[in-house]
Amino acid sequence: MTRSEWESRTVRSNGQRIHLRIAGSSGPVVLLCHGFPESWYSWRHQLDALASAGYRAVAMDMRGYGRSSKPTEVAAYRITELVGDCVGVIQALGEPTAVIVGHDVGAPVAWTAAWTRPDVFRAVVGLSVPFGGRGLAALPGDPFGDARPSVVHRELAGPGMLFYQEYFSLPGGVAAREVEEDLRTWLTGGLYSLSADRPLPPELAGVDLTTLPEDMVREFVRGAMCVPRAGSFAGLLQQPEKLPAWLGQDVLDVYVAELEYSGLTGPLSFYPNADLDWEILGQYQGTPVTVPALFIGGDRDVVTIWSQQAIARATEWVPDLRGSVIVPDCGHWIQQEQPHAVNKELLAFLQGL
Repeated sequence: MTRSEWESRTVRSNGQRIHLRIAGSSGPVVLLCHGFPESWYSWRHQLDALASAGYRAVAMDMRGYGRSSKPTEVAAYRITELVGDCVGVIQALGEPTAVIVGHDVGAPVAWTAAWTRPDVFRAVVGLSVPFGGRGLAALPGDPFGDARPSVVHRELAGPGMLFYQEYFSLPGGVAAREVEEDLRTWLTGGLYSLSADRPLPPELAGVDLTTLPEDMVREFVRGAMCVPRAGSFAGLLQQPEKLPAWLGQDVLDVYVAELEYSGLTGPLSFYPNADLDWEILGQYQGTPVTVPALFIGGDRDVVTIWSQQAIARATEWVPDLRGSVIVPDCGHWIQQEQPHAVNKELLAFLQGL
């Protein structure tokens, strides 16, 4: 199939309009949940691979993005509403169950969906972000959300700094205004800077970043993902001399067009709900993820790097974890930077269910 042959469908789900791109007309459903600042298009390399293997691959535009609904209330983007969208999509497709796969923000959605609705989601794959309990983000020092996220964010950032999630949550649309001022430049810098194509500083060249001690992990995160209180996230980003092979101009054009269409208010509204999500999910603390699971991270992905405690202790919460795969030479945009490696691991997992 080609991109033009993928079915485009919009369904009613959880009181919202959710846009889907679907490859494969039959077979077990695999629901794909993207992260920030992406769209269904981030799964373009997986759609045909899954369909060719006999699965019905369904890539969502998460609420706030693309042609899906864009509620204006921040609380409409809390984790339980995003999980409700996923449940509603499966119901709208007339299916009893599905495997759910998520990347970036979509990974906590996928993990939480499998955690709280195992009746619908029979297996789960998280890319970049391992299971993080009620804290969602699997942060160093608090991998499973024992403490309130806002407290963890401030301790991680340190004096005079804001963890990027806190910066994205500042009132008044501070982050959205920054991005909107020059969307193409910001997006180019963000996609490049969090990829494996951005050179490491000389002192980290040749170092296995996934085995750093906790104090060095915190230092690395502060340098890569924390914003001075008087600064901007754009100040952390580097512009490429030329676009990486995985990020062609045509790919960038799609992402720019999608965000020009949707705006940034919805996509950024996930982040202010961290404490509310933590409170809502408190009822599940102590309950394991019961379905089969797989984690895929990148050795150069800052999120996988900060999540090493959660990865090491994952089976405490995910007893049927069938692998924690770290893809070499891979940054944050895992399924796009290394699609063949991801497809291989994903299909092997699915075929073993």
